[in-house]
Amino acid sequence: MTSLLKRKPTLALAILLIAITCLALKPKLDAPPTKTSSNCCTSTTCTKNGQHKQNLKIQKACIFKSIFKEEDNSGYPSFKNPESLTKSLDDGIAWVLKAQQENGGWGAGLSSRQGIIDPHAVQTDPATSAMVGLALIRNKNTLNSGEQRAALNDLCDYLIKTIDQNKSKAYITQNRGTQIQVKLGQHIDAVISAQFLSNLKEKTGKNHPKYQNISKALKICVEKIQGAMDEKGKTSGGSWAGVLQSSMSTAALEAAEMAGASVNTSKLEQARNYQKSNYDSKTGRAKTDDGAGILLYSMSSSVRGAAKEARSIREHFEKAKKEGLIDKKATISVQNLEKMGYSTARSQRLNTAYKVYESAKKNAQRKDIMNGFGNNGGEEFISFLQTGESLILNKDVSWKTWFQNISGKMMAIQNENGSWNGHHCITSPAFCTATCLLILSIQNDYKILEKMGASSDSK
Repeated sequence: MTSLLKRKPTLALAILLIAITCLALKPKLDAPPTKTSSNCCTSTTCTKNGQHKQNLKIQKACIFKSIFKEEDNSGYPSFKNPESLTKSLDDGIAWVLKAQQENGGWGAGLSSRQGIIDPHAVQTDPATSAMVGLALIRNKNTLNSGEQRAALNDLCDYLIKTIDQNKSKAYITQNRGTQIQVKLGQHIDAVISAQFLSNLKEKTGKNHPKYQNISKALKICVEKIQGAMDEKGKTSGGSWAGVLQSSMSTAALEAAEMAGASVNTSKLEQARNYQKSNYDSKTGRAKTDDGAGILLYSMSSSVRGAAKEARSIREHFEKAKKEGLIDKKATISVQNLEKMGYSTARSQRLNTAYKVYESAKKNAQRKDIMNGFGNNGGEEFISFLQTGESLILNKDVSWKTWFQNISGKMMAIQNENGSWNGHHCITSPAFCTATCLLILSIQNDYKILEKMGASSDSK
């Protein structure tokens, strides 16, 4: 460099200035995402993008090789989590526990104040709290066991008290204008609370002192969900991505039915039909009017709405082949379903469910569709979760490929402190972290999801 300075000082100085500039502009890999705006649907710039792409390939390959070691013929894996996935889950749960507030709940904050990411600087709400509760249950906690059982008990008390106080009102909480309500719908608190209470009831003995209160709170939530549905099966009060509120309502009623709650089967059927009506299996196109114009939201919702019926008809169809009722090479169609003894109307409905599921599940996993709004918000995370749960509920072994694709992505975008946050609309770290934990630990619940998807079909 000394000789270069003597011979060509101008060139050497230019090189030196370029080097200094590059060092100054080089992104810090440990820095958190930099927000450009706190307004809804504005993007954030993540300084880790380049590193994420590299890590994503490595993590996906490692996770896939480490997890999927078949030990039986059930179509589901028996495995131990690789260290990288376990650490990601542990870090996320540790962050969540620190974010719990004194009343036992968690909060997403107001939609009008999206810039607030301190989980203790916002008011608690049932939707966010129930989402965290679902994540704690999925990560092997009950009211009696698990490292986080104390947090789960406090959450249970908070939700039961909140729901009971508002049982005669339109909503189960008077905390209005939250991120989750404004982006998904006005009844989302009852919807996610019903899912949580159903899962909790399944894992709580009837002699437990909280069992009856859990059942009563679940009954209230189910009644409010069904009361909010119109004749088409759409949940009213939907907002920016209202289709997600409607599909989560369908899931909530299915979970409640499994848990022994009284569910109006006509309402449930209408809810499923609404989800299927948002997707045309012949063209592969989805209606996005109720999904903020985002294909991902509508497609994942259609997959979820059709999953249980699609599994039912596939299983009955295979049984009919074995019994000789139809040809072994036959494919699912209205005509073949009628040969099995189904009425024409029911054959048409079940055939539609099967076609919608098979088509929508593929499209919901396309890279261009998975981009959603263009970056990840809570709505994208919910959509990813819906797709994965639908695949397992359907006993669809392709869920392994889905998990291979999504797990690396989730781990790569996790914040250094263990949390996740959205980059548009639902930005809440409490809500987003809970949803991402549910995605990464989905394998823990394949048995209960399989049970939820079991056939209750009749001809």
